[in-house]
Amino acid sequence: MNAGPPLLEVTNVRKSFPKADGSELLVLEDVNLRLQSGQIVGLLGRSGSGKSTLLRLIAGLSECSAGEVQYLGKRVEGPALGISMVFQSFALFPWLTVFENVALGLEAQRVAKPEIRKRSLAAIDLIGLDGFESAYPRELSGGMRQRVGFARALVVQPNILLMDEPFSALDVLTAETMRTDFLDLWSDGRMPIQGVVLVTHNIEEAVLMCDRILVFGSNPGRVVSEITVTLPQPRDRLDPAFRDIVERLYVAMTARTDTGSAAARSSRLPGLGIGTELPHVSSNLLAGLMEAVAAAPFNGTADLPKIASDLHMDSDELFPVAETLQMMRFAELEGGDLKLTPEGIAFASAEVDERKKIFARHLLNYIPLAAHVRRVLDERTSHVARKSRFLDEIEDYMTDEAAENTLRTIVSWGRYAEAFAYDDEGEKFSLENPGESEG
Repeated sequence: MNAGPPLLEVTNVRKSFPKADGSELLVLEDVNLRLQSGQIVGLLGRSGSGKSTLLRLIAGLSECSAGEVQYLGKRVEGPALGISMVFQSFALFPWLTVFENVALGLEAQRVAKPEIRKRSLAAIDLIGLDGFESAYPRELSGGMRQRVGFARALVVQPNILLMDEPFSALDVLTAETMRTDFLDLWSDGRMPIQGVVLVTHNIEEAVLMCDRILVFGSNPGRVVSEITVTLPQPRDRLDPAFRDIVERLYVAMTARTDTGSAAARSSRLPGLGIGTELPHVSSNLLAGLMEAVAAAPFNGTADLPKIASDLHMDSDELFPVAETLQMMRFAELEGGDLKLTPEGIAFASAEVDERKKIFARHLLNYIPLAAHVRRVLDERTSHVARKSRFLDEIEDYMTDEAAENTLRTIVSWGRYAEAFAYDDEGEKFSLENPGESEG
């Protein structure tokens, strides 16, 4: 099935974006990928690891800064015929019917009208929307709209289908139905496509659908691990072999790349500069996860797949919380496990006021941007500083949007810790009511 030249080959791809100050934001570095006919290759990683950017490079919607993408042996330069994409959002034109939305791509290719009608109706029937040809998107459920998106991608009879988290906007049951339907059509050979590249942050979805899974690290995005899945379709989530692959993926996504003593590893934990991008994780989520891990049956050490299942969280929800606990030295992440430190256990068992004091100490000791804000406020006689003062500093390290989100996180954590106050209308930090939790 995988013999012969690859459908797609990504070689040493690097992608950066220019910043206003003349520097660059590196999004992808040294990425390699090969897609053979008959394969579904998954790109698994957290939000911000460059997976969607890579899809755009493959589709020819963006240019590589270095390296190259080859489709059927030819360098991709501009939108590539034979490669279609299904997006996370439904991306339908609301003023067009189902039939008109599906036919749009064929019209752009100047296909003859009888052929447009024949192929569009066949695609609509294939994805299970026969009878809805004249309906408008507003009349359809989310799952039905996404089916239109699939039909629109398939009607041009592509060799490669790129899927950018196509089920993430759907409810659990609808997503499961669409995955099953897609895999049935794929296994039966009823779709024109020869290969699929699937972007996902859902570990179980990757194991359910993919033949190979590339695990992406962040800052910049890069492939840190590759796992092959040889289980026959249809796959059973309860199969021990399935659970073993899920566990291996959790381990791969929490693996450290450094070696050495525990002290050396600790010194290399994230959060060692004011330019570190912070996830917008609430103090309630941090406290809740510590409480859950501290309680029975985990008693301080939790297997990530198990606690994700118990808390009904997927990896993109769980990892930012777990990694923030590690950054703040409330927990250790390694080998697919989350283990609370003594301070994390102390936090979980403490009363509200004591929790605030513990949190404030860790915030100011281990989150450099928070410590920087507090230091500036302490040094000024007015004990006031504008938000723009800090925004300008951290925008040297990340996008404008990421800088806004990072400061929003600092505001939230600082308020909870009573380490500093923030006036949203005036956009100013102050020590108006810092409390005594910093001691």
